[in-house]
Amino acid sequence: MKKPTIGFIGLGLMGANMVENLQKRGYQLTVMDLNKDAVDTVIARGNATAAATPKELAEKSDIVMLCLTTSAVVEKVVYGDEGILAGIKEGAVLIDFGTSIPASTRKIGKDLAEKGAGMIDAPLGRTPAHAKDGLLNIMAAGDKATFEKVKPVLDEQGENVFYLGALGAGHTTKLINNFMGMTTVCAMSQAFAVAKLAGVDGQQLFDIMSAGPSNSPFMKFCKNYAVDNVSDLGFSIANANKDLGYFVQMMKDLGSVSQIAEATSANLQAAMAADMGNGNVPEIFDYFTALKK
Repeated sequence: MKKPTIGFIGLGLMGANMVENLQKRGYQLTVMDLNKDAVDTVIARGNATAAATPKELAEKSDIVMLCLTTSAVVEKVVYGDEGILAGIKEGAVLIDFGTSIPASTRKIGKDLAEKGAGMIDAPLGRTPAHAKDGLLNIMAAGDKATFEKVKPVLDEQGENVFYLGALGAGHTTKLINNFMGMTTVCAMSQAFAVAKLAGVDGQQLFDIMSAGPSNSPFMKFCKNYAVDNVSDLGFSIANANKDLGYFVQMMKDLGSVSQIAEATSANLQAAMAADMGNGNVPEIFDYFTALKK
């Protein structure tokens, strides 16, 4: 069976490795990114061309894939004068692999449907290294028939492909997951910071906490930085700040509120203001140890 043609926008660490994996599996791609070197690298491997606009890319593609940084960027790429919506073909499918606001995702899906195109939100778990080998965790959602249509391609990108239901459920699940994870890391980092401020040995604190139900990979990441000065959780404060902000917005869209998320978001924003955004999330320990009333 002939493989679908794929348009891919967003060649950062994750997106570039996803594209390399697709090329190894014989897909024909059209790509776009602001980084010309990243585009040239893809084209040099073969079976790929560059598009000048999202509209042109969509016109050439059976499946359009996005791996972009924010909902605002996704909307710009979709709705611009030369955007995806202006060029997408009837029967084509847009897949958003980024972490976006669910309400925005559903709005885009509705507008695509009016042009006879489908949409899947499919945020990712695991790392760029997993992306290169097609071993990502993919949290996919959308119309079931549309999902089944693109599942063979998703199966070549992910070791675990989860179908979560109606459009937006993927982004909702990813935001819940990151709310849990980043809130936990911030709380544990502050626990180690309080120990340092109070003169309690951080290694002993870890030994005690890890002997009970608080033990987790997140605790180890926090201890590695706070005690051993090893920063090995590859998720930045800037990304956590974005995702917690999206979670807070999602709660508002649901007519609810999360004071826990708002408090964590405030701490992340303060760390960003302290020029710590490029650091990994456990490095917020430094912000907490410097925090004075």
